[in-house]
Amino acid sequence: MMLFKISSKNIFKRFKDYAIYFVTLILGVAIFYIFNSIESQTIFMNVSSNKREIIDLMMQMLSGISVFVSFILGFLIIYASNFFMKRRNKEFGIYLTLGMSKKKISKIILIETILIGLVSLVLGLLLGIVLSQFTSGIVASMFEASMDCFAFVFSKAAVIKTIIYFGIMYLIVMLFNTWQVNRFKLIDLLQAQKKSEKVKIKNPIISALVFILSVAILAYCYYTVTSGLENVGTEGALLKIIALGAISTFTLFWSLSGMMLKIFMHNKKRYYKGLNSFTLRQISSKVNTMVFSVTVICLMLFVTICVLSSSFSIKNSMTNNLKELTPVDIKLDKKRNSENPLFVAEALDQVHFDYKKDFTDIITFPVYATDDLTLKDTVGTYAEELIKMNKFMERNLAFAEKIIKIGDYNKVAKLYGQKTYDLKNNEYMIIGDYPDLITIRNEGLKRNTKITLAGQTLQPKYNEVQNGFVDIAANHVTTGIVLVPDHMDLESIVVLDSMIANYKGNNDAATEEKVMQFSNNETLKQLGLEMTTKQYIYENSVGLGAMITFIGLYIGIIFLISSAAILALKELSESTDNKERFLMLRKLGVDDKMINKALFKQIGVFFLVPLTLALIHSIFGIIFANSILSSFGSEQMLESVFLTAVFILLIYGGYFLITYFTSKNIIKEK
Repeated sequence: MMLFKISSKNIFKRFKDYAIYFVTLILGVAIFYIFNSIESQTIFMNVSSNKREIIDLMMQMLSGISVFVSFILGFLIIYASNFFMKRRNKEFGIYLTLGMSKKKISKIILIETILIGLVSLVLGLLLGIVLSQFTSGIVASMFEASMDCFAFVFSKAAVIKTIIYFGIMYLIVMLFNTWQVNRFKLIDLLQAQKKSEKVKIKNPIISALVFILSVAILAYCYYTVTSGLENVGTEGALLKIIALGAISTFTLFWSLSGMMLKIFMHNKKRYYKGLNSFTLRQISSKVNTMVFSVTVICLMLFVTICVLSSSFSIKNSMTNNLKELTPVDIKLDKKRNSENPLFVAEALDQVHFDYKKDFTDIITFPVYATDDLTLKDTVGTYAEELIKMNKFMERNLAFAEKIIKIGDYNKVAKLYGQKTYDLKNNEYMIIGDYPDLITIRNEGLKRNTKITLAGQTLQPKYNEVQNGFVDIAANHVTTGIVLVPDHMDLESIVVLDSMIANYKGNNDAATEEKVMQFSNNETLKQLGLEMTTKQYIYENSVGLGAMITFIGLYIGIIFLISSAAILALKELSESTDNKERFLMLRKLGVDDKMINKALFKQIGVFFLVPLTLALIHSIFGIIFANSILSSFGSEQMLESVFLTAVFILLIYGGYFLITYFTSKNIIKEK
């Protein structure tokens, strides 16, 4: 009972110091519960079977990510616990001096850990349960589901999972703390606060050279993933760039720690103004001892910014793309050759599907392809340059081009609300909407590349690809279609018969259900007929966008909390170590206002330095991500960056303020 009283009094007495710890634990528990309770939140939603399958897939992925998240949070808890053990060295030394055994000290720490764990677990679960009621609306909005049957959501499974995961984490912390206590030495505990960090002064010339080299390597990495994108043609090349970026980030911070003080000391007027000399020496000392930590934090912030921005952008772009890229209700494609000569309409008749009864605005057209006309032929002499830049392009250049006659395309274009074109008998043109391939094709068209088809030579009408598509999809996926004059005889190379149409009447849901039933017909599958509907694309696109957003949010928020918490705990630890120095300043007559201003600058610099470099990394990282995900579109990136900035301001900025005010309390202690 006595040990319990000591433990509870310690927690109450040091509640302000434990603020970062409590906030991190409570947020961690709440976020863990919220994302693991999404399955329970979606039970009340009226969603289609397609969306339900996506939700199930999302929950499987979130469950796997939760294991990864638990490792990160476990590391944070151990890291925070180590900080508070260090913070109380003098207290533990007094306990030992008064005759208390290490075993009893271990019991005190054990009780404190259990109490803190229980309080944070209960508060975190309560916060998570409350916030999950609001996230139910967000989930429903993401999946565009009806919430008519909404009820209060309490996920028993998520609670049990949270308790188990965090119970294991606290158990590990207890074992770690016991091990720490057994390593205590009385003399070290009593003199811990008098020890100062040994800082090795780096050679400024070497630091400057390393800094220049680091900047040069980062510039190379930035160029490679943007202007030099063709150099990242393989997984190995990309991993090399990532490794170089991480190493050069570390060396950049390392070199800054050796240069910073020397640079400011040259400006003596600024250096000796107020407490600048003290502040700069403190900063220089911290940078020297925190290079690795700052590097990890910078990279975590970089991942956070890229993941959040990209996930938001994909969700928004996919939703907007649907309006443009699905202008009709259904498209049917049937493989057609000498062995399987049936048209789409004939295949539907065989299974007694009366398409004329259910469809309107019906257009049918053939699609042609031949190995005698490949991407290599349409890009012409530019093909050799492409292969030199990226040897893997040689395989892509061998793909047969998709060919449609201009008259057939114009019928489709009119129904889609797109521009129509005219071709002379000796002309061809290319349409498409996939950005990366358009750039490549434009080079070939600018060189006036002629093609030969069915024994006739054709020249390009336009020197660039014209925007257009025939397939309905969620993304810009048309890599290129060659349009040729109507007079050409291409029947020998027909590969597809296509039909596009809208649903007749006002009951699209009933027609969609009927179509979906026939899509699983074995006879149609054997005949090689495939159906794609606007509603199916829409549901899958909305579901996929929501899944990407939730996964991005889960990873991004945890990384943001982790990086901010690590930095905050480092700063609190430094404030503890430097308490005597601030006390000395007071004895020298420095007022609290100047001391607080110096403290604010120190903490501000250490929160801003990794964030600043992470932002620079992110600019090029987002450009690279956009090029990879170009088919989704990047029109919504500005909005996504704004949302990411809000998250960083709230979480990272919140941790900064808590760190500052907690540090103020620490340095005020006598």
